[in-house]
Amino acid sequence: MKIISYNVNGIRAAINKGFIEWLKSANPDVICLQEIKAMKEQLDLPLFEEAGYKYNYWFSAQKKGYSGVAILSKTEPNHVEYGTGIESMDFEGRNIRADFDGVSVMSMYLPSGTNDLRLSHKFEYMDRIQDYLSELRKTVPSLVVCGDYNICHEEIDIHNPKMKNVSGFLPEERQWLGEFIDSGFTDSFRYLHPELQQYSWWSYRANARANNKGWRLDYAMVSEPLQENIKRAVILSEAKHSDHCPILLELNL
Repeated sequence: MKIISYNVNGIRAAINKGFIEWLKSANPDVICLQEIKAMKEQLDLPLFEEAGYKYNYWFSAQKKGYSGVAILSKTEPNHVEYGTGIESMDFEGRNIRADFDGVSVMSMYLPSGTNDLRLSHKFEYMDRIQDYLSELRKTVPSLVVCGDYNICHEEIDIHNPKMKNVSGFLPEERQWLGEFIDSGFTDSFRYLHPELQQYSWWSYRANARANNKGWRLDYAMVSEPLQENIKRAVILSEAKHSDHCPILLELNL
């Protein structure tokens, strides 16, 4: 099973940059999208169906042009769960899950901490999603949580490890991500590439992408029962439809 996760920073903008042609070429079984910034009714759904994704599920934020997640699949899931049932998270459209035979896949978009108010919201979300996922794994043990976590875990995951006072690399955020992994998840990319320094997001400022001054913010976290099924985990940095690039996880099921 080939799964891609991609923060597209606006699905309509990404389509204008060649996203659909890229999707056909990349050809995942399932693609998790974050920051779609669109309502379902604003999208040309036949575009995705013609690309091979007849089954596409959209969970938008209540606020137009903001946040939102989606899952596109070649095969029909057994069940799709929109949101988490936690209102403070769901009104921003941050979680959607599709259950297949043998594996469940979640697309998650964790808030960024751009100011004190948003940072407070981010920490609240982090606490609540960890509790939610711990409870969920009692009934859905084989789980992949893909998405933009808006946190670099280790110094190897950021171009400048001195940025310890910036949200995304705060000690408290990094500690949370470590505890998230310790609760029963595997960072699939780091599992297969313990010393590889690659990034999945670059600022639009100061030519950061051309100079590879990036951050690894996007993860495919795999619950413990699936760890031995990890076949491949790569960062697809050549795809340029967003300030993020896609990440790929391949599982032997």
